[in-house]
Amino acid sequence: MSQHNISTVAHLIAEPVRAIILITLADGFARSAGALADAAGVTAQTASSHLSKLLDGGLLRVESKGRHRYYSLAGPHVPRVLESLASVGPVTPEWRSTPNRCARELRFARCCYDHLAGQVGVAVTQAMIGRGYLAERSDYEYELTPAGHALLQRLGLDVGGPFPNQTGHAHRCLDWTERQYHIAGPLGAHLMNAFCAWAWLRRGHETRAVTITPAGADALREHFGIELEALRNAGAGFNEYRESA
Repeated sequence: MSQHNISTVAHLIAEPVRAIILITLADGFARSAGALADAAGVTAQTASSHLSKLLDGGLLRVESKGRHRYYSLAGPHVPRVLESLASVGPVTPEWRSTPNRCARELRFARCCYDHLAGQVGVAVTQAMIGRGYLAERSDYEYELTPAGHALLQRLGLDVGGPFPNQTGHAHRCLDWTERQYHIAGPLGAHLMNAFCAWAWLRRGHETRAVTITPAGADALREHFGIELEALRNAGAGFNEYRESA
């Protein structure tokens, strides 16, 4: 691990305008320099200078389409770094009450690598623990209980048998927006894939935000006791910016 690389990347991310640019691009959409300048509240010239530094630092890539250039994150490792850093400090009131629709959708339900995160991911995890389907094995791991295994079998998810002795099958992942844990590891990936296969969830094509379908809302209520409307309303600042249905 290079100390120089760490300090260089940390310096790039630490500058407020560059941090806003990176966070804006974390939804997976490519954007023009003008759009990123607007998001950061700076002039096009200032944005261009910061974009050049982020490109040189390996955090962004650019693609030319005709006369326009579109910027995106250099790869999935960049949002992982951003989420890891965000999990260190407190979630600000600005994030929880943001009028930005994309940010609200990411907070509500999103992919975290290959598993479900956000308010919905945390709610599923807490429901599984509360109903005895999941147990905390250590500070880092969960284990699926016999009751949890039976539930998943009834739902049609083949997880290969009970795994109380399989280390690392279900580990705890700190959710950076909720500051609580959700399920990661192979079990988290199994659940995410099953929820999508059952049409409970829909992954976004160019964003990590996840949409809960009407069938998914019914299933989450039936099997986990999760009321999505109550969950949305529990988010600080949601009512102030809530869009009409």
